[in-house]
Parts: sequence; C-alpha cells; structure tokens
Amino acid sequence: MRRRDFIKVIAGSVAVWSLAARAQQSDRIRLIGVLMGYAESDPAAQSQVAGLRAGLTKLGWTEGTNLRIELRWSAGDADRVRTFAKELVDLRPDVILGHTTAVTAALARETRTIPIVFVTVADPIASGFVATLARPGGNITGPNLDISEEGGKWVQLLKEIAPSTERVALLFNPATGPPLKFFMPSIQAGASSVAVQVSVAPVHAKDEIESVIAAQARNPGGGLIVMPAAFNVANRELIIALAARYRVPAIYFNPYFPESGGLIAYSPDFAEQFRMAPEYIDRILKGAKPADLPVQAPTKFDLVINLKTAKALGLTVPPSLLARADEVIE
Repeated sequence: MRRRDFIKVIAGSVAVWSLAARAQQSDRIRLIGVLMGYAESDPAAQSQVAGLRAGLTKLGWTEGTNLRIELRWSAGDADRVRTFAKELVDLRPDVILGHTTAVTAALARETRTIPIVFVTVADPIASGFVATLARPGGNITGPNLDISEEGGKWVQLLKEIAPSTERVALLFNPATGPPLKFFMPSIQAGASSVAVQVSVAPVHAKDEIESVIAAQARNPGGGLIVMPAAFNVANRELIIALAARYRVPAIYFNPYFPESGGLIAYSPDFAEQFRMAPEYIDRILKGAKPADLPVQAPTKFDLVINLKTAKALGLTVPPSLLARADEVIE
C-alpha cells in the first residue's frame, strides 16, 4: 500500500471512531443525583421535584430513555444530609442538584469535580460556593436565592401586621439553615427603624421549639421570625400550631407556612428555582462547565397573608398591606 493511501485509511478510521464515540456518549443514559433538604412526605417538596422533572423533559431529558435520577430526601436532618451527600457523590453522577444551603455545603465538602447545581441557597458567595455571580469559578453554580437582605423586611412587615410587636425572636436551626450572620445586618437595620428588639433563639431538636415560642408569649409585644432552615420547614405544622396556641404573631421565610395556617410570609418564588435549575443541568450535560455559568438572580418575590389567622390573633390587617399582598388566604 502506498503511503498516501495508508494515511487516507487511517484518517477515515479515526473519523469513524470519533463519530462512533460521540454517538455512544450522546446515547448513554446520564445520571443526575438530587439531594432534597425537605421530607419526601412534604407536598410542596414533591411539587418542586415534579417541576424539575418537567423542566428536564421539556429540554429533551427523559427518565428511562437518556436520563436516570437518584433522589434522596434528608428531611431537615443534618446527619442524613451528610450521609446522602457522600452516597450520591460515590455514585459518580454527571451532575448533582443540591437543595438548600446546608445540602449544597455538604456536597461541596464531598467533591470539587462533580458539577453541582444549587437551588434555595441564601448567599452563594458568602457560603463559599462561588467566587462571583458572573463567574462562579468552581464546580458549583445555580439560580440565586440570596435573601440575606430580606431580614429587615421581615421585621418591618411583622411590625406592620402586628403593631404592638416590641421584640422578636429569630427561630433557627444552625445545622440545617444558612448562617445567621448572613441576615443580621439587614435584621438589625430593620429592627432599629421600627423600634423592635431582636433576640436569637437557636433550636437543635423538635422539642426545643415550644420553649422559644412560649417565652415570646410571657409578656405582651412578643413576635417571632421563623428563619430559613430545612428543619423549620420539616416542623412547620408544629411551629404554626404553637404560634396559634400562644397567640404569637410570626412571619415566615416561605409561603408554605401561611398556606398551612401561618400568619404572613415574604419570600422569593421557590418554585422558580426549580424551573431555572433544569437549564443549568441541561447545559452541563451538553458540555458546559459550572465555572462559566453565571448565577441568575430571582425575579419574583411573594407576600402572602393568611387573613383567617390574623383574625384569630385579633389583628386587623392594614388595607395598604392587603393591597401589596400577592396572595390573601381567607
């Protein structure tokens, strides 16, 4: 065989092998790990996961055809978060979706190579997940939920709906929520503007919740801010029931609370996070690097008021506040 013909044969073979390799790669089933911060029994969390699946399907990723999802539910339990984070990383998936700040932090400790897409993260820069919003720079990115500046808004709204409020306790779980320091500058500024005193009330177990709420009810003027934490979401029925029993006005970081009987909530649209996440996953599965995918800001915030609960607490909601509400539950 002449040298020229030999080179043609080799070149043709390489082209065929390259096409075959690309076809094999595109046809293989891709694996996505999903670690949720909430409980599997939580209807709101199920709705979020359904939104994720729907978004992926719309982008051409169908379970059983070209996609497999390994889903874990940590139910606001710090030990389960750590266990499932390691378990999912050990599966070597193509990408992992981390739900909540605590979950994303656990995943980040387990891998610096597997792409991670976060949702419902309070402050991705302060948490150390990304270098900047425009250029994340590592293996982590996702839609931004930075609510650290909303703390002052929570104080002001609580004072507006319950004018007699003179002091508030911040109910939070250090193991399953973002660090409280993210929110304190905003909370302190908001509290100063409406003459409200702020105290910190960390809880580590379910049976510690009642003492916090009861303490706020011992003297007139007590209120409660239920801070972001998967623990608080997992125990929201108990928190709402105790706030009602002790007649303590409370504001929440999540609309699930007033939908379940809580007084008022101000928050970003959490469902939007799960509509945005599939776009990140899709681009990563098609070869993009998380380091190059900008963190997108939330576009919608919701004010939800439960008018029935307000009446039960003897509160008259100002018309100006009702007019600003995105949803009023009667």
